[in-house]
Formats: sequence, C-alpha cells, structure tokens
Amino acid sequence: MAEKPDAGFSAYYAATRTGGPRKTLLAALAAFAPATGFAVDLGCGTGRDTLELLRRGWRVLAVDAEASAIAELTARPEAMAARERLETRVARFEAVALPDCDLVNSSFALPLCGAEAFPALWQRIRAALDPGGRIACQLFGPRDSWAARSPSPAIHDRAAVQALLAGLAVEMLDEEEVDSLTPRGQKKHWHIFHIVARKP
Repeated sequence: MAEKPDAGFSAYYAATRTGGPRKTLLAALAAFAPATGFAVDLGCGTGRDTLELLRRGWRVLAVDAEASAIAELTARPEAMAARERLETRVARFEAVALPDCDLVNSSFALPLCGAEAFPALWQRIRAALDPGGRIACQLFGPRDSWAARSPSPAIHDRAAVQALLAGLAVEMLDEEEVDSLTPRGQKKHWHIFHIVARKP
C-alpha cells in the first residue's frame, strides 16, 4: 500500500515508482473497456496509475503538489511517447480546477486533503464526472493509524462512505484492515475502503 509522507518526498517516490497500477484503477478500466476517454489522476506521484492510463490510450490530466514527481513522470519513456495525451499540473489537488472527465482516479491520496477540505473536494469530483463516468479511489477508516495524526486526514466509517456514494452505482466497495510496512519501512495499521463507483 502507499504512503504519502510528511517529508522526504524523494525517498517516498523512490520506494513507490516501481509499483504497478492500483486495483481500483484496473477495475474501473475493465468496466470501461474497450472504450477510452479523459481521466484526471489526483495525487499522481511519479505516475504508476497515469502510465497505465496512457498505455491504454486515455488522455490524462495528472496532478501532484510535488514538482519533482511531475518532472519524473514527464521524463519517463512511456509518458514521453504519449506526451500529446498527457497534461500535468503542479498543484494541491483540493485546490485545482477539475475539468469534465470520464474518470477521476486518486490512489490513497484523497483523504490527505484533510477533514475540512474533503467535503467540497468530493462534491467537485462528483460534479466533474460526465454521465457514465467513474471515481476510483481509497478512503481511510477510523481504525487507520493515521487517524490519530494532527492535523487528521479525512476519516470515514462505513456508513459515512456509503453516504458519500449515495446516488452513484457502486461497482467496488472493499473494506480492508491489515498491519504492514509503508514503502519507507514504517509500521502501520491500514483501515482502507477501496472504491469504484459510476455516475448514472
């Protein structure tokens, strides 16, 4: 699983750049197949999900707050080969304008905007999705060890997650709890909801 560190972004990206695309993205793409479209990847990092979208012929707006991550993404051969279909922005994703799109993907990133910013961000994501569009993401549950952080990430129990998904067609809602190491070797208890949902 992914870790978004408070500091030491270069070490974090070094530890995660070789990972494959997330299962939520793969499930969303399988539901779209064989169609392609326009995706927004929020918190894209060095591109583990963005590159999969590009490989499959999608157009992508990739957003990350770290300029070094965007620079590494755009220098990767797969991104260079598909540069006419890739747009990047260095910005905090909770502040960036979201264009109309077919897919919003955000792997392990959305809760990190914080509890205060999350409700407005979630509404903007829902509004940006075209009919038939999908959101693929993870949300953190109350037993996640990061719930005790200050400031806290956005935390949702199962009832709150289901309320967020009201009016969407839920295609994946997997709840997971596991103790493991983060990419930087830190012990962590994960309480995660893996989500794919479609806008009618």
